[in-house]
Amino acid sequence: MSFLTNIINGISLGSVYAIIALGYTMVYGIAKMLNFAHGDIIMVGAYAVFLITSALGFNPLVTVLIAMFLCTFLGITIERIAYKPLRNAGSPLAVLITAIGVSYLLQNLALILFGADAKVFKSVINLAPVKLFKGQITITGETLVTIILCIVIMTALTIFVGKTKAGQAMLAVSEDKGAASLMGINVNATIALTFAIGSALAAVAGVLLCSSYPSLTPYTGSMPGIKAFVAAVFGGIGSIPGAFIGGIILGILETLAKAYISTQLSDAIVFAALIIVLLVKPTGILGKKIMEKV
Repeated sequence: MSFLTNIINGISLGSVYAIIALGYTMVYGIAKMLNFAHGDIIMVGAYAVFLITSALGFNPLVTVLIAMFLCTFLGITIERIAYKPLRNAGSPLAVLITAIGVSYLLQNLALILFGADAKVFKSVINLAPVKLFKGQITITGETLVTIILCIVIMTALTIFVGKTKAGQAMLAVSEDKGAASLMGINVNATIALTFAIGSALAAVAGVLLCSSYPSLTPYTGSMPGIKAFVAAVFGGIGSIPGAFIGGIILGILETLAKAYISTQLSDAIVFAALIIVLLVKPTGILGKKIMEKV
């Protein structure tokens, strides 16, 4: 039964990675850039919930919605100030370096405001655990909510991109910004919407992560952000189902590595698995090879 428990915990952790990875994969798929500050927006969302809950005692759902709004505003602001001026830069390296700089800026601002000491994050999920197999397996409320919410978010995003006018605009911009602009699509607004959705999802992921692992520091989103990027690449960056599959596989692999091999080596095993997958299939599990026109 311990193996099954580890699988369930791995799916829960992988669901958090998948929600974060959806932000990475949408931004890359549409804007063709890697937003390495995405992990730190997770931290901002978690701190927003922590502060609002501590100071005002709002309803958890209201608190999460406020955090999503704040992170959405932050994501749009970062895109407008830091990334948009570099969108037509000759080298994508300029945007990448800027993203790393924004990441360190957010971390250091959090250090100045909140200090380096870990805060105890009170879970916003008030759901009784579920017992299976006559109590041999216990699934916490946080685990249930995380898994269900991940499936709902992935399904909703897939429908949004495939069926709505804004989603079709995103697909057009991802194919060719210039052609999309000639067709009357507002490219700037479409990219800003992508950042808004990704940042809102980062806030949700931060709350779910800290509810399951109740410790909050300025570096809370750093490693999960990197692992979520690994999950996005693992599943095929630019693919929404790929981000989901990559996140789940990564979460299960990490949990099993910690349980049966070594907690110290679990991260190394995860990154080694990524290297192996990319050697076999460089585009990731669901990624498609793009033929460049000459």
